[in-house]
Amino acid sequence: MISLDNYWLSIDEREALESLLAQVGHDMSLNDLYRMMDEIWFSYGCESSCYDEKKYAQFYSHPIWLLNGIFVEQHRESRANRVAIAEALRLTESKTILDFGGGFGTLARLITELMPESRIDIWDPFPPRHGIEVCKSIPNIQFISSPQDESYDALTCTDVLEHVHDPLLLLADMIAKVKLGGTLVIYNCFYPLIQCHLPCTFHFIRTFDEFCAMLGLDVVGKTSDDHATIYKKVSSVVPDWARLRKLEAQSRLAYRMECWRKANSGASSLRYKLELARASPLYYPEKCMTKLINVFRSI
Repeated sequence: MISLDNYWLSIDEREALESLLAQVGHDMSLNDLYRMMDEIWFSYGCESSCYDEKKYAQFYSHPIWLLNGIFVEQHRESRANRVAIAEALRLTESKTILDFGGGFGTLARLITELMPESRIDIWDPFPPRHGIEVCKSIPNIQFISSPQDESYDALTCTDVLEHVHDPLLLLADMIAKVKLGGTLVIYNCFYPLIQCHLPCTFHFIRTFDEFCAMLGLDVVGKTSDDHATIYKKVSSVVPDWARLRKLEAQSRLAYRMECWRKANSGASSLRYKLELARASPLYYPEKCMTKLINVFRSI
């Protein structure tokens, strides 16, 4: 049961959230949330294959993301995932932590409860008012606009990279913020659950750890709930972008080929065909055009 009590909400925000909840009820599910996100994505004319700064800014500033933050705090499994991340960071005894994209403040506050002597900086391009206000009373949490390179003992990033058109560039920037020997706890969902999970990122579901290694990270393990991956920064790497982009193209091609094979294997055929269509929008139009050309040639 989703409650809007005890949140910093303007009159307009509360009305907007009540309107959203009226569509699905206060006992909304994660699928209900995703469905509403997709409807709003389409209403702004957003396209996964074409980045439009204005449309994306409208989408990520919509009250649905405020509802998402409230849902995460009140959904048992989602909150447990954040608790596991906080516990993993506590074991590192880090003194300075960057919460990358955690504007609602839930994870930062959980970390503070376990690590009251640590400083947690939050960087987020669209921080909600609630996140800013609720963290004001906690002196070791602050929102920042430009985190400095190699200034943090640890970094955490949850459900961010699948939303951007160049996750490799953002990953390299994130790693640069962490000191040598520092820890990164990252969770990604490179899968087409919702429209704002961009198909250009899906190939990383197979190769993300390989790119992390090329950027100076070693996999340490998983959080206690097996949700997020824990990395250690073992070397400070100047990215070889020519090589990285080449391997990224190969990773993307291998993923498309895998989708094609699954789509034609008979196992979960429809689901994999839809996944292939999102990963490579021109695949089926080009396939149909080739068949038409062959038909005309045979006449």
